[in-house]
Amino acid sequence: MSGRGTWAAVPVKDFALAKTRLAGVLEAGERRELARAMLGDVLRAVSATPRVAGILVVTGDPEAMELAAALGARVLAEACGRGMSEACMAAVRLLSGEGCSQMIAIPGDVPLVTPGEIARVLDAHRRPPAVTLVPSRDGRGTNAVLCSPPGAIPLSFGGGSFSTHMEAARRCSIEPDIVRLPGLGLDVDWPADLVALEERPSSTLTARYLETIDVGQRLGADMRPRSRA
Repeated sequence: MSGRGTWAAVPVKDFALAKTRLAGVLEAGERRELARAMLGDVLRAVSATPRVAGILVVTGDPEAMELAAALGARVLAEACGRGMSEACMAAVRLLSGEGCSQMIAIPGDVPLVTPGEIARVLDAHRRPPAVTLVPSRDGRGTNAVLCSPPGAIPLSFGGGSFSTHMEAARRCSIEPDIVRLPGLGLDVDWPADLVALEERPSSTLTARYLETIDVGQRLGADMRPRSRA
């Protein structure tokens, strides 16, 4: 039982199906290992955030379930292939039914997130009903949604999800708070995201894995920002 307090919901796609947009840079096995490393970084950051009462990983991938359990997270088994929106709403239903007062949804592909950033989202949150959003670095996607109660708005991820969540909150007469964060704002989907990750050295599992496969040598010059003369 979740009880009261803030719970983090982390939806995780089947590792074998993850990060197909990186196929031009990483082989299938490498993409699988990258997804695993990123999930490990996210779970470690969330579990180290004192004000998070618990973590619920929603996944159909046995390897992700094993990793989540090893790191002390609770697992909600979902059929493989279901999207992030469906996974998060499954978490909303479960946690709401157990009396959870608020839920933060965080994807498993934001390896630079830190406990400090998660705390900043919690600090920005108002009294319920309330919604706090963390946009992706391009401003179009949503990389975290904090809702109190958990079902304050329907969660819908994908292209343009930031404006979708803004509109959903306002339809519910809630003015959402927006927190822009460099770590949580960087989700890894495209080769350009790997470049951005490489340009921000860290001690994450993800950084160490990418170093072992020497991904920097694979990223073409056309993916990198040009320096000004």
